[in-house]
Amino acid sequence: MQKVICIHPDDDMLVALVDLTAGEVVNWEAESILIPAPVKAKHKIARHAAAEGEVLRMYGVAVGKAMATIRRGEAITTENLQHYAADVELEDSAPYQWTPPDVSRLKDGHFMGVVRADGRVGTANHWLVFPLVFCENRNVEHLRKALEAPLGYAANDLASYTLSLLGQDMEAPKPVLRPFPNVDGVRIITHAGGCGGTRADARSLCRILASYADHPNVAGVTVFSLGCQNAQIAMFKEELAKVNPDFAKPMLIYEQQQWGSEDAMMKAVVADTLAQLKEANKVARQPVPLSHLKIGVKCGGSDGFSGISANPAMGLVSDMVVALGGSSILAEFPELCGVESSLLERCENDDDKRRFIGLMRDFEARAEAVGTHFADNPSPGNIRDGLITDAMKSAGAAKKGGSSPIVSVLDYGEQTGKHGLSLLCTPGGDVESVTGIVASGANVVLFSTGLGTPTGNPIVPVLKIASNSRVATKMNDVIDYDCGPVIEGRPLPDVADGLLDMVIDTASGTYQAKADRLQQYDFIFWKRDISL
Repeated sequence: MQKVICIHPDDDMLVALVDLTAGEVVNWEAESILIPAPVKAKHKIARHAAAEGEVLRMYGVAVGKAMATIRRGEAITTENLQHYAADVELEDSAPYQWTPPDVSRLKDGHFMGVVRADGRVGTANHWLVFPLVFCENRNVEHLRKALEAPLGYAANDLASYTLSLLGQDMEAPKPVLRPFPNVDGVRIITHAGGCGGTRADARSLCRILASYADHPNVAGVTVFSLGCQNAQIAMFKEELAKVNPDFAKPMLIYEQQQWGSEDAMMKAVVADTLAQLKEANKVARQPVPLSHLKIGVKCGGSDGFSGISANPAMGLVSDMVVALGGSSILAEFPELCGVESSLLERCENDDDKRRFIGLMRDFEARAEAVGTHFADNPSPGNIRDGLITDAMKSAGAAKKGGSSPIVSVLDYGEQTGKHGLSLLCTPGGDVESVTGIVASGANVVLFSTGLGTPTGNPIVPVLKIASNSRVATKMNDVIDYDCGPVIEGRPLPDVADGLLDMVIDTASGTYQAKADRLQQYDFIFWKRDISL
């Protein structure tokens, strides 16, 4: 097996594919490099000696500046390299040329989708329940208990195990035959917003919830309101009208302060929701072209292999989906720091170029206003596994977006309306980012990880893609697909083809994402302002 790899011919670093020992010599093409001290797999070594202040490149872009002299073969660490990203300016450039991947094997392909009355296509058929304010989280949870188990949607819990530890026996619950087999689930959202913050944040929350209600994976919604909160029912309806002026799904809304008792309200909620589930059950999956796929690409718990295996595989899947007439969404703006120039070159129109730079600069200014910077993005786990600077992390993270042209640039909460690749302004945080990707219209999310993360979503399947086989084996109950074979030499297109097949099976409902099996239904909206 090859011990090191050079990702781009202009790179000043090589990636260790295995642990390297002091005194051994590694080879890359015609180069032979002596390793002066042990280097762990996933970390980088200097391809040549570097002087203090020298800018070093990886993935063909600047990713850091040497803080001290670095010897040839020495490991790149936080002690000898600091974050550096080149300044970006809008410049005239030639039209971007893209050669789509060969998707001829899929030209007549389809998935079994859920077609809504307006023609939009989902990958699931869920009934969604959420509050407009955190005060109603308890009632939302009560409704979960009232519906999930009796309707056959509850996963196994640890109650019987607890009783066994107490010396008591409890019969295993008998499987419940689902009365609504065409309804994939009653999905619940709880959150910590809706009041106490600014009106802008309340409106942002309403916009995200409106996008979830309008999502083609959702058959209808049950909404709880207290009555006095910032996120008023009227505000929610205003945002829903902006998202979709022709919204016509069933929507049940309950304002607790208008009811005489909570018990009476909850009984009405259960009865009304059950009646609507009967209607939702009338929708059955049907074959639809692959052009209806809208994927989102995300990474979290990344390691030094993410940018070599999982992210490029997802990027190739993104390109294939776009070539088939579908859509892809690349998010996480802090993890695009350092690769802005290459993304600008791919933007089809100048307005999107200006918007991308404007959103990036505004985001960075907000970070600096509270005493932080994009450079603080890499987590201790990222650094421990070889991602030393934010620009280095970004250069690998951007691989998720493949190489197709960029057709739109979106702010958080905005929906994609064009076929092709869109850039979406979100934080790098796992759940805030996935929450935004789904609000923008993704109907399957691909999520790469090198360290392992359980992130899921209430209404859209999130497939966890491992960058290495070790984490895929260790966290098998979380990981859906292993890209580790790329590190061992398997051709990237072969691995990407297998991943696209899993995406199609997931969209058809024949494969259930591990996050859904674990009922990992995460939701955090991006709160940009302060609490008052």
